[in-house]
Amino acid sequence: MSTPSTPSTLSALDEAAHEPARARSNRELIGIVTACMAMAAVSIDLLLPAFDEIRAEFGLAADSSKVSLLVTAFFLGLGVGQLFYGPMSDRFGRKPLLWTGLAIMALGAAGAALAPSLGTIIVCRFAWGLGAAAPRSLALAIVRDRYEGSEMARRMSLIMAVFIVVPVFAPALGAAAMEFAPWRIVFWVPCGAAIALAAWVTRLPETLAPEARRAVGPAALAEAFRVVVRTRQTVAYGLAVMFLFGFMSSYLASSEIIIEDVFGRGDEFPIIFGALAVVLGLASLVNARIVVQVGVVAVVRAASVWMVAATAAFAIIALVTDGTPPLWLYCTLVVMVLPGVSLLGPNCNTLAMAPVPHVAGMASAVLGTAGTTGGALLGSIVDASFDNTIRPFVFGAVIFTTLMALCIHVLGRRPQPAVAVAVPVARGESLPIVSPNDTATPP
Repeated sequence: MSTPSTPSTLSALDEAAHEPARARSNRELIGIVTACMAMAAVSIDLLLPAFDEIRAEFGLAADSSKVSLLVTAFFLGLGVGQLFYGPMSDRFGRKPLLWTGLAIMALGAAGAALAPSLGTIIVCRFAWGLGAAAPRSLALAIVRDRYEGSEMARRMSLIMAVFIVVPVFAPALGAAAMEFAPWRIVFWVPCGAAIALAAWVTRLPETLAPEARRAVGPAALAEAFRVVVRTRQTVAYGLAVMFLFGFMSSYLASSEIIIEDVFGRGDEFPIIFGALAVVLGLASLVNARIVVQVGVVAVVRAASVWMVAATAAFAIIALVTDGTPPLWLYCTLVVMVLPGVSLLGPNCNTLAMAPVPHVAGMASAVLGTAGTTGGALLGSIVDASFDNTIRPFVFGAVIFTTLMALCIHVLGRRPQPAVAVAVPVARGESLPIVSPNDTATPP
């Protein structure tokens, strides 16, 4: 004799039936967000092996650092563009602005591929960065729309772990592509990637509910901006991300010339750079596991202390060896420092975004612009100081990591905990986010 089904039993069965579809949807959303984050990495790392060919084509000295402007211009566009996409996405939703940015990115990449001079390429790289700002900033807003607290940090770590594969393989892929095509192929590939991602985004559900959208008038934008810059926790961890990005910007732009000029191993650069990047991916996987168990704040504080200690050791070695240590020792020290980037990047972004979910687009724009533009400018100072040793890079790393740690331990002390509430979204689901009223700053 069968037992009649109760409403609660039917509800549980219905929930179980929809669970696989929800899991697939979440996996695809994470995949799209990962691809969005990877657009910037594709745009930078694929280019690095072409620096020698670019110097030769435009009559630059073999050790000229002027080609690093291709990285700096991209980062500046990446930073400035986020000021537009973030607030506009709070009004019109994430998807329309994402498509707009990807279109500009594809046009900028195509323009760079066809440009007749280095100056024109630099201008196109800035425009390319303006377009790439959309997937970069909106990825953070999309994740913030769907997740909060330690779960957001865990998702961000998984995204970072997957997309970090790009810098592992991109230089080698760029070098391989140039074996069969002119060096400008490193511009055409990101152009195609932007078009492919735009097609994939058609499958992305809009994550910002119509009732959660904000006006874009001057008064509304000013109010949203004030909320962000007056939230101490957001400012503290946003500045920490900026100094962390300053370190990474200088590392990315200096790596090729250090391996080439300091160690004389330019032919092996893609392999060395990719092998070191593996460390970032592994550290992101570790972060995804421990952040839920230990807590975001504990991970951030421990990792910031580790980075200061590791860069200080790096500086001592640079002084003792007159800026030219053996390659194996240089790589060992880089391996000591890089895990801190994977532990701090997603977690500092999580803590910065936690108190401001109701202005997530504006927050991602301000944080992205300050972090990317400020970090790129700081990194460019280090790049321009290259003296055929590792000293400028290492001393810059000590300064940046120390300032980052001060932001975390002094300005960002006692972060505001996240308070979860249910907010209806466009498809009628109930998604956890931080309470809009939870904007108090830590004392």
